[in-house]
This record gives sequence, structure tokens and C-alpha cells, in this order.
Amino acid sequence: MAITNRLPLLPTTEIEQDAFCRTENELTSLPLELESQISVQWQKIPEDYYPLDSSELEERISAAKRRLGSSLLILGHHYQRDEVIKFADFRGDSFKLAQQAVAQKSAEYVVFCGVHFMAETADILTDQNQRVILPNLAAGCSMADMAPTEDVTDCWDDLTEILRNGIPEILPVTYMNSTAAIKALCGKNGGIVCTSSNAQRALEWSFSQAQRVVFFPDEHLGRNTGLKMGIPLEKMIVWNPFKPLGGHTPEAIQNAKLILWQGRCSVHTRFTASQIEKARIAISGLNVVVHPECPMETVAAADYVGSTEVINKVVSEAPAGSSWAIGTEISLVNRIAAENPDKTVFCLDPVVCPCTTMYRIHPAYLAWVLEGIEAGSINNQIIVDGQTRQDARIALDSMLTLV
Repeated sequence: MAITNRLPLLPTTEIEQDAFCRTENELTSLPLELESQISVQWQKIPEDYYPLDSSELEERISAAKRRLGSSLLILGHHYQRDEVIKFADFRGDSFKLAQQAVAQKSAEYVVFCGVHFMAETADILTDQNQRVILPNLAAGCSMADMAPTEDVTDCWDDLTEILRNGIPEILPVTYMNSTAAIKALCGKNGGIVCTSSNAQRALEWSFSQAQRVVFFPDEHLGRNTGLKMGIPLEKMIVWNPFKPLGGHTPEAIQNAKLILWQGRCSVHTRFTASQIEKARIAISGLNVVVHPECPMETVAAADYVGSTEVINKVVSEAPAGSSWAIGTEISLVNRIAAENPDKTVFCLDPVVCPCTTMYRIHPAYLAWVLEGIEAGSINNQIIVDGQTRQDARIALDSMLTLV
């Protein structure tokens, strides 16, 4: 048994989550020399990029993109700021963008405007001759950071030690929002990767082969999916990596059907059932749609639950004049509102809090990596090592059979 009884330490990405929060609904990009004064981790780049304003950066990015032509593919996650997303050849959630990277085989350079685990996944799925680039290496993910490889490995070792009756007692499932190393652990042990849109199918697939599932790293997505499948709460336990056996007895582990890693999304846990209640009082006939990374009380109070792709689709296809409160990242909410002027669309959280790691993809970083490519200097290439790539690919390929 792994010896763990240490004090919890929050990832830096979690501590910094409130850094960009503001009360006014305005997220216009400032020159990097001003934004970098915010006390978060920033990757250092050449000084001449810091004073450039939005118009100068737009001109330089557009010119570099034009000159690089078909050798370049820019992918923009839904949570990116508008000043970056405007240059994306494709926009979507992490899985949809990884699929686009695979499909665009003529692109030698894939610039992923997202966070680190997304670029890793793209590198695993793309051809070896394609180079995946993350504009800012400080763009991590607090949820992924809550599942360090050593802690997850200890958890898996403990579980397999307790559950070893010669039949598949447990399978590991990891959400896309995890490191390549965690995906590789799942691949090596017969497990699978899932997205927020196919989590139920991934769990159904897993339960067809094993009695139990351990789900990394988002307890809320795991719990909400389990409840949707009819798994009672008493058959779910949360694994606390800072306690021996996750804080449970061997008997409790043997009695569990779904073991949830203690992790969360810093953005989606801000949305509450009380926010929904207040919004419904303020607006008659309000529709509420939230992401399944929200706590179960929030999900239970909403009308619709779904991935970023689902949220976008539900609101876009809704009738004119309808009102929508959305529980997901503010950059996407603002974009949906702008693209649906015939509807009332707003964010459930009255405080504007973008994903602080995603928001670090400032246009200056995009300009820097594109101009670096032109100059023959590949900045911030993301390379997953061979064995990790091979094992993670097994879990990802299993997922691809579900969609």
C-alpha cells in the first residue's frame, strides 16, 4: 500500500484561477506588457512582443499565417479569447480539435491554441512528421494538475492489490482533461479515455468488461455520469490522494462500483444551484444549460446538461426570443451570445472569470510562434515520448470506437 498522509497542496493553476476575474463583462485583450503584470505564471518571450497592441498583433499574425499557407493549421478551443479564436482554422472542444489535427495531414505545423493536455493529445494522434506547438507553455489545466502521475499510479497499485480475484475487477477510465501519462496508464491496463460527450458510453464499455471503474481526474463528471446511468451515490466513493487508500477501508473499496478521483474544474465548480434559482426568479421562462463538470446539485437544477459542443448547439437551435443562462467558461458564453442576437444569453456566474490558463494564450504568443516557424525556429513544440505515446494511443483508440 502506498503511504500517503500528507497535507493537500493545490496546484499553482488552481491557486491562480481567480487572477483574471472581474465584475464587468469585458475581456478585451491588452498589450502583453500590461496583462503580464497580473501575478500568474507567464512564459517569457522576446521583449519586442510585449508592447504590441491588438491591431499590430492582428496584422503580424495575419501576415505570418498567409505566408505559411497550407503548411500551418491553427486550432482554437472554445474557451479562447476572441482575439485568438479569430485566427483559428477550426474551433471546438479538445477532442474535436484533435480529430481535425489528424484529418489535416498536409499541415506540417499544428498550432494548438488551448492548454497542455490538448496539445499532448494532438501530438499522440497526429503523424510523426507533424509538429504540434502550444503558444504558451504556462497554459496548463488545474484539473489535469490535480492528478499527478505518481499519485495516480499509487492509487492504481492500491486498487489492484485489494481487488485481485483473477477476473477483471476494475478498469481505469480517464477524462480527456488529463496528462498523456495518465492516458498511458489507462492504455496499459485495458482502460479508455472519454470526453464529456461520450463519458456514459465509455463507462458502459468499461462496465461490460469489469465490475468497477476508477475515474480520473474529475469527480463531478464521473458522479454526474454515474447518476445518469442509475448508479446510486452509495456505490460511489471519492479517492483522496492525500490519505492512505484514498481515505477508505478495503471493504468500502470492494463495495464501490465507481471510484472517483478527487479532482475538479476550477471554472465549472463556480456554478451553483443558488445561481440558477436567482436567475429563474429574475427571468420568467428561463432555460438553463450547464456543463457536466459542474457539481451534481447544479446539474440537477439545470434544464440541459452537455459538453461545450452540445451547449453551443442547444442555444443556437433554440427559438428566437428565448432566454438562456449558461454554466460554462465566459469566453464561449460571450461568443454564443454574439452569435445569437435574437436570444437573451448570459453567464450564470455574475463575476466574469475566464479559464485563467486558457486565457494565457495571448495574441502575442501566437505571433511569436508563427514568426518563429517562418524564421526556422520551432518554439514550444510538444513531444510525447515513444512509450507514453504508444500506451496512450491504445486508450484513445478505444475511445474512437465509441464515437
